[in-house]
Amino acid sequence: MNEVDRYLAEVSPEQREQLERLRSIVKRIVPDASEGISYGVPTFRLNGMLCSFAAFRNHCSFFPGKAPIVACANELKNWKTSAGTVRFTLTDPLPDELIERMVKLCVARNESKGKR
Repeated sequence: MNEVDRYLAEVSPEQREQLERLRSIVKRIVPDASEGISYGVPTFRLNGMLCSFAAFRNHCSFFPGKAPIVACANELKNWKTSAGTVRFTLTDPLPDELIERMVKLCVARNESKGKR
């Protein structure tokens, strides 16, 4: 069992289901990304930190960074956001298409960093 699997084993089954869905979307879009734990939460890396996710008492969070949240602001208006973070609940999860779009923006951001 790797670090991320151990993390997910510790959260509620309902949260685990949502976070595994998010994890599978990232893996599908970015199969070459490595995953591990950074700052205590599951994190994907590809040309630097790509995105992270976590479970909290009353919500889950997706951490794509500031630029994807700004770019998707209209689609995210139904969820609480802050600089780099989107909060969602089990009763109001993020749609797959929105996660996909933000992950692709994360990849583009990291690729552009590498080309500077």
